[in-house]
Amino acid sequence: MVPTAAIERLLAMNHPLPVRLLSTAALSFAVLLSNGFAPMARAEEAKPPAGFHYIFNGQDLKGWHGDNPHQTVRAPEGEREQAIAKQQEAFKKHWRVESGELVNDGHGPYATTDQDYGDIEFNIDYKTVAKADSGIYLRGTPQVQIWDTTKEGGKWDRNADKGSGGLFNNSKGAAGQLPLALVDKPFGEWNRFRIRQIGARTTVFLNDVLVVDNAIMENFWDKTRQSPLPARGPIHLQTHGGEIRWRNIFLREIPADEAIKLLRGDDAQQGFTSVFDGKSLAGWAGAVNDYEVRDGAIVCKPGKGGVLFTKEEYADFVVRVEFKLPPGGNNGLAIRYPGEGRSAYSGMTELQVLDNDAEKYSKLDPRQYHGSVYGMVPAYRGYLRPAGTWNYQEVTVIGSTIRVELNGSVILNADVSKVTEFKGNAPHPGKDLKSGHFGFAGHNDPVMFRNIAIKRINHE
Repeated sequence: MVPTAAIERLLAMNHPLPVRLLSTAALSFAVLLSNGFAPMARAEEAKPPAGFHYIFNGQDLKGWHGDNPHQTVRAPEGEREQAIAKQQEAFKKHWRVESGELVNDGHGPYATTDQDYGDIEFNIDYKTVAKADSGIYLRGTPQVQIWDTTKEGGKWDRNADKGSGGLFNNSKGAAGQLPLALVDKPFGEWNRFRIRQIGARTTVFLNDVLVVDNAIMENFWDKTRQSPLPARGPIHLQTHGGEIRWRNIFLREIPADEAIKLLRGDDAQQGFTSVFDGKSLAGWAGAVNDYEVRDGAIVCKPGKGGVLFTKEEYADFVVRVEFKLPPGGNNGLAIRYPGEGRSAYSGMTELQVLDNDAEKYSKLDPRQYHGSVYGMVPAYRGYLRPAGTWNYQEVTVIGSTIRVELNGSVILNADVSKVTEFKGNAPHPGKDLKSGHFGFAGHNDPVMFRNIAIKRINHE
């Protein structure tokens, strides 16, 4: 039986939804150690660190099925389940379990998890042969690359000489596309990957060496590379021309609070200044009577609204903020607000903060959903955490451009100077403002904001 989640993911490949400056802080090996990553021991002795579980039992193919998504995606929508079903005979022919190892002969569909995953830490060992290459697909998307790195392998023209572990399908020159070091072991020896992915932010260690540092993994299935990775998807182990063996495959899913800490790192070390002390509205102006401080967060009072904004003004800047929406919650981030009027019109814009899943919002204009430049540019949907859960968002404003990264996925990358069509044909006279205040545009709901920090971008 083909898992329904696999079919839903494949349907999404041909229907991309309508992309934070790269982190300035490297994720250190010490961070991985603190989260249960021990230095590499002999592969046969590996045991899951605390919180991890095996997703390959070492005995049979339970929990896995065969799927080459490059083939399946070409099938008509109504025939994709059947297309996957047809691959199962070849999967069983070319994949086997031997001495606790998952073995492929170099042919057949890819070994694919029945379960879909979002934010994860993932460990896997592999051993391959000359002339073969392979890879690990995350969220159904290629790939963390595995090479024959020798000249005899014949793929130095594709950067095989740079080593394995890079995000091979990222655009040329993009962060992560080439690994930071060549650390592949000789043929006949086991290699070990440690992979962390939060949203599209991907960190890869190969044989205990950092080879991809918190880079955005691009969505191969969207040829424009503008839409983010799916929020969830399976892991594929690619087969490509030669025997490959896998073992010690274990994983843990990263909870929301931990994901937020990992995504933002240390604000002060990265040049950010807190603009909220967690206790009062000192440093804020505007609708101060419509907001309160509760549990270390700024909260719009129920039934109240108006714009609460920083006393300081900002031109080009990056703002980090955590927010929690109640069911049906609605608010907004005021960008370059002049201090009066409606932020969506008198300011550069209002970036929506909205519970996209609420039934009452099911028929909005696409330019009204979360992260959108209100009334001007729609954001990609599907990356909010459930209502009542904290989210992390980073907004970068440079000149006329706005970039929104939500929970590690870039959901908007827009240049408002190029916008010529507006919701309801209503003009936005403030969209070309060069500076202004940052704030929150309340809409009667108790939306919560905390850990608000801003970094000015100087162009000197």
